[in-house]
Amino acid sequence: MIELRPHSKLGGAHHGWLDTRHHFSFAEYYDPNRMHWGNLRVWNDDTIAPRSGFPRHPHRDMEIITYVRKGAITHQDSLGNKGRTEAGDVQVMSAGTGIAHSEMNEEDETTQIFQIWIMPNEAGLPPTWGTKPFPKGDHSGSFVTLASGIPGDDEALPIRTDARMVAATLEAGQSTEYHIAAGRKVYLVPATGKIDVNGVVASAGDGVAISDEQLLKVSALDGSEIVLVDVA
Repeated sequence: MIELRPHSKLGGAHHGWLDTRHHFSFAEYYDPNRMHWGNLRVWNDDTIAPRSGFPRHPHRDMEIITYVRKGAITHQDSLGNKGRTEAGDVQVMSAGTGIAHSEMNEEDETTQIFQIWIMPNEAGLPPTWGTKPFPKGDHSGSFVTLASGIPGDDEALPIRTDARMVAATLEAGQSTEYHIAAGRKVYLVPATGKIDVNGVVASAGDGVAISDEQLLKVSALDGSEIVLVDVA
């Protein structure tokens, strides 16, 4: 089953400094049919104005992945970590027993991110944070694993949940495949461009919810950047 969730029909809000779209119920957006997808709980599409951002706030028992699509985001947290993550790169925060952090756009240009929350396998673990550069060339033409809690994904940033996040950049006319293990779900969003996923066409910002499929063939109708999360 493949369900298209058009960007125009997502929840969201405008806060002046922040333009956000919610693929799942979040903040003031509530849809009982879109509470989660497997253990994927949040997928927010955020556009952050220059020299602004999210001031320090707490999290607990959640795996939080930030994928930077444009510009850069600067993280600072109560553990003393500080780091700047640029477009195409990823940062991961395991909130565990509790962590407070800020995510600021300290650039002179707009920053665009996907922020993805996945429920952890186990509650009450110590909080952690990490970031890793994944140059765009690394995921040109095929999916590359960026963050994962699945055994064998040793090159990815670790997360403490039965999930994997991958990304690919395809030129118009290029195709790639993704195999789905039995019983798992996938949620996919093209950050840019237009794609065909097993016959379903999705444009930039659209969500594609996938279940009971074994193989995805993703073809780029335009030059496209694609982010996919595979969850239990």
